[in-house]
Amino acid sequence: MDNITANLYALTPLAVAAITKVLLAVVLWIVGRWLINLAVKLVSRAMDRQHLDTTVAQYLASGLTILLKVVLIVSILGYFGVPTTTFAALLAAIGLAIGAAWGGLLANVAAGVFLVFLKPFRAGDLIQAAGVLGTVREVGMLVTAIDTLDNVRTYVANNKIFSDNIQNFTTNPFRRVDLAAQLDHSVDHAEAITRLKSGLALIPNVLAMPAPDVEILSFNLAGPLLAVRPYTHNVNYWQVYFDTNRVIKETFGEANYPVPEQHIAIRNGTGSEKTFAVGA
Repeated sequence: MDNITANLYALTPLAVAAITKVLLAVVLWIVGRWLINLAVKLVSRAMDRQHLDTTVAQYLASGLTILLKVVLIVSILGYFGVPTTTFAALLAAIGLAIGAAWGGLLANVAAGVFLVFLKPFRAGDLIQAAGVLGTVREVGMLVTAIDTLDNVRTYVANNKIFSDNIQNFTTNPFRRVDLAAQLDHSVDHAEAITRLKSGLALIPNVLAMPAPDVEILSFNLAGPLLAVRPYTHNVNYWQVYFDTNRVIKETFGEANYPVPEQHIAIRNGTGSEKTFAVGA
């Protein structure tokens, strides 16, 4: 019993020292994270004062955050007595293993650099890339953050974006709205075109130049199919899209145009004929 008591007394200082080190490590981590966030904010403000491109600034801030966190982890491990040279060698070995297992990791980093400096898009642009349509929020070290039209934050690998076609809807000052309007065979297409052009001119945010296009696109069993294509600024695209559909409906209704129908005639050997109308 005396031996156990003696051992407990001997272990108590060691336990206290270990707990103290752990608590200090936690404090170092919390303070270190706070200092990293402060440093990144200061650097970001400095880049803002220099009017650095937003996409470039976000990319550099992301890289700085990762670098400082690695330094913080190495420092904490050094505080616990882990040789930093050993840790550096271990980190290099882990990096090599990760690079071998996931060769696309470095490809994503390189693609991120190209996206930032070649600038096919910037933060805030509406793009479609890698099958995702939305507004770019940030180009990170490995992924690009995009908010889709239904407001879902989506992270897409940089290399996937860079290796695919990129459509930037914000670069040009205006874009075309593509819609179609079906006419019945009995309707005068020239009159319908004139009526639609007059209606489109009254829609808010439809550009006068270039003027809206309303022409016969094709023909089908119901009659002529009109292409209805007004132009508008990018921010007003969906407003014009919905308003154009409404104008097509109201214009044809006010003109009392018949509902387009496909007429099918069935003839037998006796010469009699039956005609059926099928809605377009």
